[in-house]
Formats: sequence, C-alpha cells, structure tokens
Amino acid sequence: MTMKRYFALACCLLGFVIAAPSDAAVQPNIVWFVVDDMSANFSCYGEKAIQTPHVDHLANEGLRFTRAYATSPVCSTFRSAMITGMYQTSIGAHHHRSGRGKHRITLPDGVRPVPALFQEAGYYTCMGSGLQNLDYRSQPISSRTKGRLGKTDYNFDWDKSIYDSNDWSDRSKDQPFFMQVQLHGGKLRGAAAAHYEAFDKQVKEVFADITEPQNVQLPPYYPRDPVLLKDWSTYLDSVRITDHHVGLVMERLKLEGLLDNTLVVFFTDHGISHARGKQFLYDEGTHIPLIVRRPGMTSGTTRTDLVEHIDIAALSLAAAGIDIPEQMQGKDILAPGYQPKQAVFAARDRCGEAADRIRSVRTDRYLYVKNFYPQRPHLMPSGYKDGKLIIQRLRELHSEGQLDKLAEQLLFAPTRPTEELYLYGQDRWQTRNLSDDPRHAEALTQQRARLDDWIQQTDDPGPETPEVYILETEDQMKSTRNKASRDIYRANAEVYKRWAREGK
Repeated sequence: MTMKRYFALACCLLGFVIAAPSDAAVQPNIVWFVVDDMSANFSCYGEKAIQTPHVDHLANEGLRFTRAYATSPVCSTFRSAMITGMYQTSIGAHHHRSGRGKHRITLPDGVRPVPALFQEAGYYTCMGSGLQNLDYRSQPISSRTKGRLGKTDYNFDWDKSIYDSNDWSDRSKDQPFFMQVQLHGGKLRGAAAAHYEAFDKQVKEVFADITEPQNVQLPPYYPRDPVLLKDWSTYLDSVRITDHHVGLVMERLKLEGLLDNTLVVFFTDHGISHARGKQFLYDEGTHIPLIVRRPGMTSGTTRTDLVEHIDIAALSLAAAGIDIPEQMQGKDILAPGYQPKQAVFAARDRCGEAADRIRSVRTDRYLYVKNFYPQRPHLMPSGYKDGKLIIQRLRELHSEGQLDKLAEQLLFAPTRPTEELYLYGQDRWQTRNLSDDPRHAEALTQQRARLDDWIQQTDDPGPETPEVYILETEDQMKSTRNKASRDIYRANAEVYKRWAREGK
C-alpha cells in the first residue's frame, strides 16, 4: 500500500472512533505537539518557500508567540527542562544524554515531572504520535513502533509509570488526558544523500512533489552550494510532513468531539540541526515556534514578548486547574495580569563528547552570548556534527578556500570571542558582534550583569568534573554500536581531555 493511501486510510479510520463529548468534563484535555530539530519555518512565521496550512490554521484559531526561545538547544536538555518547568542547569540535567550510566542524576527535592502532577489530578497521561495508524515519523505503524511511547530523553532518573499509555484511547470514560504528540520533525531528512532520497519518496507519496532546492533561502553564512541547498529543501519538506501530521491529529480531536475541550500547544524542541543552529545559542538554534489554542481564546492573536519553553509546563498545569509548584521556574504566561519578562536565558553544555559551556541572555533589543571556552573553535570535533553531509561539505569548502569571509569568520575561526553582543531588528542572523563597539558598551555591561545574576540565582553548576566527563563519555561509547563511530568519539574525547588539561 502506498504512503498516500496510508494517510487516506488514517483519515477514514478516524471516523470509526468518534466519541461524543461529555457534559461532565470540566478539566480540559492538554495536548502538546513536540517536534524535533525544527525552527519556525512555517508560513505563519514568514517562510515563503513552502506552505503549512494546518499549523497556520492552528495559529489563526489561537495565539502565536513570535519570540519564544528554548532554554537549551539540544534534545535531552530541552526535554529535561520542558517536563519539569525548570532550567536544565538548575536541576543538573544540562549535559546532553547524561545520567544514564554509572553517573546518576536525581531531581532536586520538590521537583517532579509534569506528567506525575497530571496523574495525581486524575488525568490519563500518554505520549505517542497522536494517531493510531501512523508513527512518530508519519509512517505506518509497524511491529517495532506499535504500542511504543514517544520520545522522552530525560537526563535524570524517572519512573516510567508517569505515562499510562501511548494514546488517549485507553483512558476511562470522560477521563481528561494529557497527551504529548512527539514527532520526528527535522530528523526526518537524515544526514546523508541516501537519507534525502528515501525521504523524498515519502514526501512525494503525500504531496506529489518535493521542494526545489533553488527556492530556499539560506542564512548568509552558508554558501549556496548544491549539497547545502538540497539539505535545506529536504528539511523544509520535513516541515511540510510535520504540518500534515498535525492536521491529521487535529482532525481526529475534532471527529472524536474533543477539540472544544482541549488546550493545544504546538512547539519544537530547538532550531534546525545545522552548523550554527542546534547546539548553539543564536536564533538559528534557540528560536522556536510556539502556538497555543484553547477554548474561549480570542483567535488569530499574536504576542511579541519574550517567553521561554519552560513556561509551557506552568501554563498547562494552570489550564487544568492544577497548582503550579512553588519552585517551578516556568511561568503561566496566559495568566490574567501576567507581567512580560524583561529577559530570557539559555545554556549550552557538553553535547556528546564535545565539552563546551555557553550562556546567553536576550532582552527586547539585544542578544548577549558568553563563551566560557573561547580558545576552542565554533565547529569543534564532534562525532554527531561531523557525521552530517552538510558539515562534511562545509569543511571541504573551507579546506579548498571556497567559503566567503563571513562563513570563515563565523564557522571556522580557530577561536571565539569571549563575549558576543547582537542587536535585534538590524541583525536577523547575528553576524555583527558589537561587543567591542563603544556605542553599545553600556548595553554590554548590563547584559553581562544580567547573565551573572541569573547564573548565581538559578544555581548553575557549570561544567562537569573530569571524573564525571569520563564516566559519561565511556557510557555513551558503550551504547554506540558502530565501531568506527566509537573510534571517532574516543579520539575526540581525548582531544577534549587534553584541552582541559591545557586550560583551553
């Protein structure tokens, strides 16, 4: 059966699971769409190369935030913060894929995963694809994915019983549910030419065409090279598939009579996976779409104030009438009388073997970034990053001297500035560092002080000890099946150990 017929069948089958809404239902259902590796490349956010009618419709019926930011630009740390409503640094979960081997991480006293709070309030908690016929990749359910929970990726010890199932259909009659629809998003495109080709087939089954590489707009520091253009156009097709999947889930909610009593929150876990996106604190890595639709909300509204992704936990609990824990750092940004934030913060730490520490603060006018290891290059050794065709191509162009001055400066300089300061509204891609500009000296001082205060007030523990770094990297090497990948990872880890000894 073709992919297109599977999508059609999914829509048809929805008609056989319609359930009448209950008048007794008081607490709203809560549905989160959590999408991997995707920036705000939706037409309602200004993307011109593709159309995303279903996410656009969600925005037209709800509230769209234009300045929502991830507090961390990589999956596990983002999700650890998301599911607790806490900065990942405050709970010690700020190093990617940590706390899973000999080194364990437990949540601070009083901090609990949000699903546990929903369960205690009588909610049925579930996490999956949101559809009974398609999985997180928008492909037909298989024996491998049937009954499978969605992505968790939490960097701390947690009890799997906080999730009742992978779908809300198994709940008791009239029981409200908290559902996380976890979608593969930008990961659908893969990292190599063979992956692009396979994904093109899936896209053609759904839409009959693929996005033309020449139609895409790249950030100015990426060359309009055929490899990078194809990767970006394939990424945009992953946005289209995501949008289509969102439409199917929303249709299911409508057909089952649930939509009128459901709060829907759509967001991604960080920006596009690219050389200056995922893992980094520029807008390409941390700016995310955030759309909220709830019963009784004024439709088609937009907010331009600064918000953080940890706020989603707080607003969801509040919508369900559940008390927000006193220590939760996320705020109910939908509360009457809510006072907008003056600043939002983000942190990047070790990702795989790549040991780094970057912090940032954004205010209405500025982005300030502090690099704690300025003697290390931007594109440091990384088995994950260097395994991508786009990074390999950039390194190739660099070695051949074919990159322009901006790309060389931002991607391949041997060191980084200790401080970076960018002006919003005039520098969309953060390419002009103003930290040495005397006209912005006062702003630099203010931003530096804001960040220092945040680090202290939120108990940011900073880097791992050398002993913990060894434990974590050894654990990750054991979980890597491919020998060549393990060898690269191990060699890179030795580089980082040497840099640490040298004070670099």
